[in-house]
Amino acid sequence: MLIRYGKEKDGKLIKKAVVYTSGEHKINAADLDREAVFITSRLRANGHESYIVGGAVRDLILGKKPKDFDIVTSATPARIKRIFRNSRIIGRRFRLVHVFFGPRIFEVSTFRSLKDGHSSNTYGTIEDDVLRRDFTCNALLYDPGKQLVVDYINGMNDIKKGILRPIIPSELIFKDDPVRMIRAVKYAVVGGLSIPWRLKRRIKKEADLLNQVSPSRLTEELSKIIRSPAASQIVEELEKTGLYVFLQKEASALMKNNPAFRSAYLANFNKSLFPLSALVRDYLELLIPSLKPSLQCSWKELEKGSFEDFRTIFMETRRFILPMNPPRAELEQALRIIFTEHGIDVKKNRFFERVRTRKRAKSVQ
Repeated sequence: MLIRYGKEKDGKLIKKAVVYTSGEHKINAADLDREAVFITSRLRANGHESYIVGGAVRDLILGKKPKDFDIVTSATPARIKRIFRNSRIIGRRFRLVHVFFGPRIFEVSTFRSLKDGHSSNTYGTIEDDVLRRDFTCNALLYDPGKQLVVDYINGMNDIKKGILRPIIPSELIFKDDPVRMIRAVKYAVVGGLSIPWRLKRRIKKEADLLNQVSPSRLTEELSKIIRSPAASQIVEELEKTGLYVFLQKEASALMKNNPAFRSAYLANFNKSLFPLSALVRDYLELLIPSLKPSLQCSWKELEKGSFEDFRTIFMETRRFILPMNPPRAELEQALRIIFTEHGIDVKKNRFFERVRTRKRAKSVQ
């Protein structure tokens, strides 16, 4: 174990960070992404500090192979873009750079300062940038060239102890960004970490802040969850902590009132080939029989169903998954998969044929 020192204003040396070698952090180099390593090495070759950061480092330490790799650097967005032609600057307030390798995207951000608070967009030092992050388990830095983990906030010990500890003061962490409550639960499940009771109490107290979050952000967060191998456990914990109602109001209510639905709904996340279908599979089992009560409509009868039947199902399903608002084609694909499982062949354009006909009619006029 090494120590990284810095200087105070009076010139006195002060301990800044603990540095763990490969023999101590035990990260398997085979689990690294070669493009992510290339980006960090290219930035360093151009005179800039650069590290892999966040959940990828946490997963590597836990012996898991990350899907996503985020990178942090001392280079400004404009400088990053000059170094990588296969990139673009995104964001208005928070300027980031996306570096593209085919369909894959790597997010590269510049060190940010604490000068104007935890949500400012002024560039700063590596020490400031670490202190702006949400939880200690996500604030470790990994240098793939030297195979070193740099720890400014005792994150390595928190991971070993199995504790999810916030970096930002508890009275600010969720007010600055309510989505951190959802992520806290997700990180705890994925990392096998426990949430301290004070933090749990804070989450319950401030859960209503999620009402202020835009549907697009909630959709993005839920999309990440349902694509996770631990989706079922994450959803179950979100329900226990009272947060799932903000992501899926209708499903949350059904889980509370219908134990059979709850059991089947959670199980679906472990078996769905198409993630979105996990959210609606058991809802359709409840919806179909109630579609035409007088006919006791069943899946079998829907084989001969009218276009209006299918359109009603589509619209009811879209209402059910609010505030999540996925692309129409994605929801249509999820429904088609479920219908196929029941032996019903849905034509490619069946859900939207009437809408398209109306559009054509208007264009002719």
